Amino acid sequence: MELSEVMRTTGSIRELTDEPVAPKVLHAVLDSARFAPSGGNRQGWHVVVARSPEVRRRLSEHYAMAWREYAAHAQAGLVPFAPGPDGHWHGPEVDLAAAREADHPTAFADQIVTAPVVLVVVADLRQLAVVDNGLDRQSIVGGGSIYPFCQNVLLAARDKGLAGVMTTVLCREEPAVTELLGIPAAHALAALIVLGHPHRHVSRLRRRAVEEFTTVDRFDGPALSRTDA
Repeated sequence: MELSEVMRTTGSIRELTDEPVAPKVLHAVLDSARFAPSGGNRQGWHVVVARSPEVRRRLSEHYAMAWREYAAHAQAGLVPFAPGPDGHWHGPEVDLAAAREADHPTAFADQIVTAPVVLVVVADLRQLAVVDNGLDRQSIVGGGSIYPFCQNVLLAARDKGLAGVMTTVLCREEPAVTELLGIPAAHALAALIVLGHPHRHVSRLRRRAVEEFTTVDRFDGPALSRTDA
């Protein structure tokens, strides 16, 4: 596929068929994804391929529990766990204990059990140059050395006729997942990626126009137009 088409049609696809993905295809996807950029080219990612039915079942349970917290924020009209206007997180804006007791069904938790491919992406924190550490706001920079790899996985999968989704919701259950998968100290849970054959491929994604998020010289500067580019 042409790169532009791959980029424009790689959406978050959660509904997958039960058609298996050959090991050589998964290997090829990861073989392409590994060329993602990272700080200092340290490539601080590790991928755990979840194949055991028991491991998948427990990942599904942890995801379902984390989803309850996420859904409680969404139902309240909040961006889950987002910082306040000052860039700081001031604690949960919903009752997390109550949220974890509530019933918020999610079909995606079942997909973790049945999907052809389930990947857990782990970050070696020692390999991340977190250059915004110490700034008076929530840090975001460390992920820049991990998430390009995750996006490459999705793009490479799309190029192979597959589809999938990356989610970070499972990170709410990091201590339990760390124990489950034997993740060593100084590592963090970065993402869960599920891949497989889609029931249908997305042909058109809705995204904001370039002029809506790109300005010239200043944040409040004029929008970049086609004639400026």
